[in-house]
Amino acid sequence: MVDLCRLPVDNQRMTHARRGIAGTMLMVLLVGALAAALAWQTFKPRPLAVEPGKFPEVLVHARADDGVINGGAVFMPPKSAARPVAVIWVHGWGTNFYDPAYARIGRALAERGVTTMSINTRMHDLGTSATNVSGRRVRGGGYWGVTSEQSRDIAAWIEIAAEHGFSRVVLVGHSAGWPAVAAYQASSHDSRVVGLVLASGPVQPLHPPDDAALIKQATELVAAGKGDDLLRIPGRSFPSFISAATYLDQVHTPPALLDIFGVSSTDAAIASITCPLLAFFGTRDDVGGNADLAVVKATSRRLESGPSRITTATIARGDHMYSGEEAQVAQVIADWLDRVVTPSPAPTATNQNR
Repeated sequence: MVDLCRLPVDNQRMTHARRGIAGTMLMVLLVGALAAALAWQTFKPRPLAVEPGKFPEVLVHARADDGVINGGAVFMPPKSAARPVAVIWVHGWGTNFYDPAYARIGRALAERGVTTMSINTRMHDLGTSATNVSGRRVRGGGYWGVTSEQSRDIAAWIEIAAEHGFSRVVLVGHSAGWPAVAAYQASSHDSRVVGLVLASGPVQPLHPPDDAALIKQATELVAAGKGDDLLRIPGRSFPSFISAATYLDQVHTPPALLDIFGVSSTDAAIASITCPLLAFFGTRDDVGGNADLAVVKATSRRLESGPSRITTATIARGDHMYSGEEAQVAQVIADWLDRVVTPSPAPTATNQNR
């Protein structure tokens, strides 16, 4: 039998219990909201305010030896403050020379006396019409460009730097631009290149495509003159495409350019590069970090030859594009140029006595 006299008391207890649970849930929600707000303040994208440069900026173009023309920009410091070496900044996959971050870095370097060329190769953006050959359009970009041919573009840009009065240059490869500049220097041994910079580029060994069906399809398409036809790459969380010619070029990438630092073999592109090397990542980078920098630093212990000097750095608070930290990137490069690439000559005994 139900004791009707106890019902009001039990209801009162249940009401207090519900209030207690509701209060606890409210506190949890408030704490969660506060934590989310703090996380957002810490990890939100840095504000990007692109302002006009303080010094002259000039649009330039370079023609490779196969006729491909690419655009770029030169960020020039005052002549009285210009250093004797120019920086050539090579973009990453799917982007271009006028990316806001690249422009801000170029302007910050110019403020520090470093003439900087932010340049396109034929791999800029996702797709582009690179040139025409015998009435046939040759496409470029991340989907259609033939990656191994970027060396032609880099060679052309070094010639443009020479036309601007620079007999010595430093090549900076950002992200996918790093394998491009490493491949150029490893194959050309260009004496005008007095330094290389790995800016958030791959350090661990890369792996060429190994899908037998796609390799067969790409081979047949290229042989039939249909290298521009797109292949759909399976197993991706979003639609991903690449031309048959681009895919086949990746398949045939030399092993030394897949394992640039000789992590798993001694066949490493870096072994044939003798100029100084600077490598850095942002502390919020999604490509690499301190572990990769340690691999770079240990290159001389793994290989019998390589860069004359290896320097590593981190960009505090920097993401992959260094959003909001472009001035810090410029300072790291400028300091490295001063210490390693173009150090002031040591004073002689005679000078010391004056």
